[in-house]
Amino acid sequence: MSVVSRYLDTSVAGRYLVVAPESERTLPLVVGFHGYGQDAADALRLLRTLVGDLPCCLCSIEALHPFYARGGQVGMSWMTSRDRERRIGENLRYVDAVIDELHAGYSLNDTFVLHGFSQGAAMAARVVIHGTRTPSGLMLLGGGIPDELPLSALRCPVHLARGRRDRIYREEQFSADLERMQDAGMLHEACVYEGGHSPEGEYADSASAFVRNCIAGG
Repeated sequence: MSVVSRYLDTSVAGRYLVVAPESERTLPLVVGFHGYGQDAADALRLLRTLVGDLPCCLCSIEALHPFYARGGQVGMSWMTSRDRERRIGENLRYVDAVIDELHAGYSLNDTFVLHGFSQGAAMAARVVIHGTRTPSGLMLLGGGIPDELPLSALRCPVHLARGRRDRIYREEQFSADLERMQDAGMLHEACVYEGGHSPEGEYADSASAFVRNCIAGG
């Protein structure tokens, strides 16, 4: 007898963290996607460092799949290679729903910047291409744009960053991603900083300047 894989759609709650100051004006939205084994609090801390005192709404979206990481800490994963396309679709619907909820609950303008770290970089890039809103900027740290995504569909400037000692997002992949963006005629900035697979050294200054320019331009 053969084994048949069948799927049943079910409801799973996703967590996201929001920080929004009191303001009489509409606010820009900056959304963060954490890396593998991290959670929403990790991405939110980084976003707060990058935006500083800029008045904006920050949202860190947490992946749907928890697991026990090193030391027994709970970490989250966006997806694995198993049922990859199905998980991508689920993640995109989830993120769209979060962003719709933010626009319903907060006074936001059209400025929309995304930041993704490591595994979250691919997630952020997919949201730019397949999402329902046009972003003002995309920031990718320690991870690039998935090969299957058409760069012609990227509708915003990109800030791509890598630490010189990063053993996960290697130099050859970083160079290949930059070459793809150059060939596609995309607006982009490259940041190579002293550090490993984490936001270190000059990264904060470079990324902060980028996000501030995106918000000012919006």
